Amino acid sequence: MSFNIKSIPYSILELASVSAGSNPAETFKNSLDLAQHAEDLGYTRFWLAEHHNMVSIASSATAVLIGHIAGGTKKIRVGSGGIMLPNHSPLIVAEQFGTLGSLFANRIDLGLGRAPGTDQITAQAIRSDRMQAVYKFPEEVSQIQQYFSAENHSSKVRATVAEGVEVPIYILGSSTDSAHLAAEKGLPYAFASHFAPAQLFDALNIYYNNFRPSAQLKEPYTIACINIIAADTDAAAERISTSLIRMMYGVLTGNIDYMQPPSEMTAELKELSENPAFQRMLKYAFIGSKETVKTKTEEFLQATGVNEIMAVSHIYDHNDRLRSYKLFSEIMNGN
Repeated sequence: MSFNIKSIPYSILELASVSAGSNPAETFKNSLDLAQHAEDLGYTRFWLAEHHNMVSIASSATAVLIGHIAGGTKKIRVGSGGIMLPNHSPLIVAEQFGTLGSLFANRIDLGLGRAPGTDQITAQAIRSDRMQAVYKFPEEVSQIQQYFSAENHSSKVRATVAEGVEVPIYILGSSTDSAHLAAEKGLPYAFASHFAPAQLFDALNIYYNNFRPSAQLKEPYTIACINIIAADTDAAAERISTSLIRMMYGVLTGNIDYMQPPSEMTAELKELSENPAFQRMLKYAFIGSKETVKTKTEEFLQATGVNEIMAVSHIYDHNDRLRSYKLFSEIMNGN
């Protein structure tokens, strides 16, 4: 079967990472600058991820930040990758995204996940009945769909700002659980293969084999996330990637810190990067020159058959990150 990389939409997942020596205000400015560059570079969507109680991630008030990004861009789709629904009331989510959908017509996406996006103590602080909400995730997705329905005008509980507003819903997953739900509801499915690749192929098979067409989607639609660090040479990309290695080490050890500046690839860092836990988590981290990243990306797309690719880049320096995303856009445009 022929394969044309230029036919695949490409997008960005943004965590608003806070670099050492920086602050959230500067991070938000850089996120908007990245979104504006991404728009010019042909990226399809710019999604923001919900995380809490992490000094290195500033996207905790996700809906607010989506409004900031959408307000500073013109055509790129902006959305959540995702809103962690068990942290929230479905009514409030519908009101927030209905408002965004009216302010920025046909540009807002609502990606919904069921993970906490934080540690368990913080999750309890966010919503004391969170575990009940986790089990009710399918029901709460349906509630949001109902709030967005134009037919909800006769209900006793309404999200009036959402009724009839066009905001497509995406189901996010990092295991096979949400694949069943996305297929059953006939919704597009985005998989977090950038940090949880183990069940990617099982989840995709479940989704494709069980998909039921819906009013939103007639055929299956899949997005897969990958880590991208592209630079002018393999050596330059390897050096930039040392920030990612340190960040992931902090995640694995529970010692999360600000994004650290890159350094030379020491023997210790090389050993860390080759640790089995690292290898499992960062199986789909494509690091290198444009040619290297292109080869790995093409292999991934041909192996998975996903409809869209979403890149996330944990890079300390803003200019290095802009360069990486520019090179990736050239790859996806066949240049």
